Amino acid sequence: MKRLFKWLGRLLLLAILAAAGLGIYGFLQWQQLEETQVTTAQPLFVVERGDTTFSLINQLSPRHVPALHRKLWLRFHPELAAVRHGVYKFAPNTTLRQALNKIVDGDTYRLQVTLVEGLRLSDWQAKLAQAEYLENELTELPEAALAKRLGADTDKLEGRFLPESYSYTPGDSDLSILQRAYDDMEQFLAKAWEERQPNLPINTPYEALILASIIEKETGVAEERPLIASVFINRLRAGMRLQTDPTVIYGMGENYDGKIRKRDLQTATAYNTYTIDGLPPTPIAMPSKEAILATLQPDKSDYYYFVATGEAGRHYFSKSLREHNNAVRRYILKR
Repeated sequence: MKRLFKWLGRLLLLAILAAAGLGIYGFLQWQQLEETQVTTAQPLFVVERGDTTFSLINQLSPRHVPALHRKLWLRFHPELAAVRHGVYKFAPNTTLRQALNKIVDGDTYRLQVTLVEGLRLSDWQAKLAQAEYLENELTELPEAALAKRLGADTDKLEGRFLPESYSYTPGDSDLSILQRAYDDMEQFLAKAWEERQPNLPINTPYEALILASIIEKETGVAEERPLIASVFINRLRAGMRLQTDPTVIYGMGENYDGKIRKRDLQTATAYNTYTIDGLPPTPIAMPSKEAILATLQPDKSDYYYFVATGEAGRHYFSKSLREHNNAVRRYILKR
């Protein structure tokens, strides 16, 4: 009997030691997961719809974590059960627990796309098509159909969007970005129109948008915009043609090869302001806020002409044709 108790004692001791060993081993594995720092192959980490905390542990961990260890660890962290899809960016030395907390909180990394003034709608569509994690809904969508989706009152959308940097999260679409840009332009243009100078030779907000797009293309020098606007306003009041090269280029479409020739200035198109009176039918680019404000709050001047000086994008302004021709000989012909 004593021998039996002795063996039972030894078995009990072994069981206690085994349990202790398993407990220590389990604690070490738990502690290791607590201190594990995340590692990702890319600077941004994408959590897809359907991903779970259980699967994300191995995606974030630098080593494979057995299923049993993950289950036990998550049993101590029930708050990490519900993750949110999106794109996340982790700082250096972020622990697994910190990363999962961020994903549970939905603290997603906001992506951004900048839509630049002076470009055309086709340029913006190409930019949006290349934006990371942005779903594409614009491919093969005709402009008229796009206008209808946006709630626009015209089929032609050139110039109808406000150039800005727009943030988004994965799952957003290129159409949603354009909708925001369209709505922002509508709001800004309406307010600028209400605060416009009186007696401008511009009859509608849309006409202001057209002229603003021309001003946008004529100068990249911010402080020149109101003076450029004054030239066009003076010409419109005097019944003079605008005679601005960017409208010729826009009307040439794909035929433009980087140069404007005399025959191009004489070739009639709907946009060639050397051959048409007044404004072209639509904007020719996306105008900035500054170009719109310059259009509706132009400088007061006696200038009717301007020519590029070749110095940092600046222009020389003239009151008479004779003065302008002299400026052309000086700055363009170098005579």
